[in-house]
Amino acid sequence: MKKLILLLTLPCALLACQSNGDKEAPILKTYTNPVLNRDAPDPTVIRAENGKFYVYSTERDGNTPVYESSDMVTWEYLGGIYPEGGRPNFVQGGGLWAPDINYVDGKYILYYSMSVWGGEWDCGIGCATSDSPTGPFTDHGKLFISKEIGVQNSIDPVLFVEDGRKYLAWGSFHGIYITELSEDGLSVADPKDLVQIAGTAYEGAYIHKRDGYYYLFASVGACCNGLNSTYKTVVGRSKSLFGPYVDKNGKQMLSNNHLVLLDNSSTVVGPGHDSQIITDDAGQDWIFYHGYTTSDGGSGGRKLFLDKVIWVDGWPKIGTNGKPSGKMQMPTINGME
Repeated sequence: MKKLILLLTLPCALLACQSNGDKEAPILKTYTNPVLNRDAPDPTVIRAENGKFYVYSTERDGNTPVYESSDMVTWEYLGGIYPEGGRPNFVQGGGLWAPDINYVDGKYILYYSMSVWGGEWDCGIGCATSDSPTGPFTDHGKLFISKEIGVQNSIDPVLFVEDGRKYLAWGSFHGIYITELSEDGLSVADPKDLVQIAGTAYEGAYIHKRDGYYYLFASVGACCNGLNSTYKTVVGRSKSLFGPYVDKNGKQMLSNNHLVLLDNSSTVVGPGHDSQIITDDAGQDWIFYHGYTTSDGGSGGRKLFLDKVIWVDGWPKIGTNGKPSGKMQMPTINGME
């Protein structure tokens, strides 16, 4: 009888141990790309002082759009950042392309491109500032246009700040250049002091520093031809901000050599023009980029994608085997359920 009682009570004891002593494994929440299922090309992102995330992209409804999120995945459109009558206009008929958002010296500063298709000597880069990530932003006009700075197709700006000094990198298929800005970041320190850091294959540059290396992310190929686009994300690295940036074999980006990070998949075409890298509250790195989805034949425009950045032997990897991910584990954001 004692043996029978013991056998009957043993399963109950095991269940009690499992329910009381062992914590259940947390359910991992996932998301599915694209995270913004509409046209939102050339994304730039920031985590603001309020802890929320803000993405800006190339022009929507005649203005630079801003989207807000608490988890980097679910985005709400808040409208344009410029007030009525405050839209930049230093290029006649120019569109507002490829913005770059930053928080510097207590203000949000946004650099932007202004151009028309084919206007490669009349396009240029301007900047605007605000006390809030949602605006309204006050435009400060142009930093320069192509024919003034001597760099054809001067678009796609990105700011890099180091030791309090501000540098602007930019360029599109006529070389990537870098120059120092004024202390307030609203003008170029010396328009003649330019350094070319990459060749003619690139646009949409972004510089990220990690473990003593500067990483130059960029895009190559045709960005905007729907499912015929050949856009892809590439990278090189350097021990100096001013280069030389090289691939894994030591070949220079000045000669159009690079490591490919993101290429077409069966469901996404033209993954490129990456945002800044954002680190979540678990120390994981993430990056946004745009791409066309094959499910709609590319008719939905360049949609917003989010992928984790993994570092292996000093080099970044993005996506699933170098292609845009479908379903991924959510970023870790403190305070999110």
